[in-house]
Amino acid sequence: MAENEWLSKDFYKTLGVSKDATASEITKAYRKLARKYHPDLNKTKEAEEKFKDISEAYDVLSNADERKKYDAIRQFGMGGARFAGGSGAGQSGFNTDAFSDIFGSMFGGGTGGPGNIRFQTSGGPGMNDIFSMFSGATGGQGADAPYGSAGNGPYREPEPPQRGADRNSKITLTFRQAVKGSTVSLKVDGRTFKTHIPAGVKTGQKIRLAGKGRHGTNGGANGDMYLNITVTPDAKFSMEGNDLVMPLPVTVGEAVAGAKVSTRDFDGQEIRIKVPAGSSSGTKVRVSGGGVPGRGGDLIARIEIHVPAKPGLELKHAAKEFDRKNAEYTDEVAAARA
Repeated sequence: MAENEWLSKDFYKTLGVSKDATASEITKAYRKLARKYHPDLNKTKEAEEKFKDISEAYDVLSNADERKKYDAIRQFGMGGARFAGGSGAGQSGFNTDAFSDIFGSMFGGGTGGPGNIRFQTSGGPGMNDIFSMFSGATGGQGADAPYGSAGNGPYREPEPPQRGADRNSKITLTFRQAVKGSTVSLKVDGRTFKTHIPAGVKTGQKIRLAGKGRHGTNGGANGDMYLNITVTPDAKFSMEGNDLVMPLPVTVGEAVAGAKVSTRDFDGQEIRIKVPAGSSSGTKVRVSGGGVPGRGGDLIARIEIHVPAKPGLELKHAAKEFDRKNAEYTDEVAAARA
């Protein structure tokens, strides 16, 4: 999140802690809320948004430098740039000591000691200048001053906000992660964050992570990150839409006469599947509700007729007798090969 959005965000209220909360209290509050609103545990849209808010709040307040900067910007914005600092606490209850470390070198030299920083609404830097300084702009003014003019220098219009560039990243998931959905850790600019991968993603899909791209400039919004998905194939299961597909080996007798056979679903649970009489290899048997969780998919068992690799003479004779007694069927198969 860009610093110029901090004025509208009360991270302490989001986490339910006081402004003088310790680091351990902040962490404890975050973990409690994360367990309540994590997308893996709470599937509502409201919980997803709440989880994003508490994650943003924790990212800032758990970092000592970021928290100090946040407190200073919030105090400055609420005070309204209409005060002058004295020693110690400033006028109207404003404490300029909070700014001595952050803004002390931004206005052309030292501040003369804690509490002596002076802000004004005209002839000096405004809120846009403050935020641009956090982004690396200089605080001095002269002929090339970016905003307004100094001395006889020319006037230059403020630079317009620029949205940050998008990022592209890659992630490889196991087949189980792709089917069930998962929470993964990603690192951007040296900082780690977590994001939820929805159930049912497939190789080649892209997931947009809003605001995780390059930082915007001059108050512009951050770009987005596009996460390119690769899913590692599974030895047994595959996905077709929101359905899970698995092979179901059967004998010739089971395929001809029909049968109820035992197998295991994606979670390893034993299930019974009814093989219709007269099934051929490739016949699909649908088991309701066994597909991608939450997507309405089914488990599909695809029939595979297996025969002995080395049948004996008696079995060969029986197979030929079977074909002889089903001459019409044998003729149909032969015609299909023609």
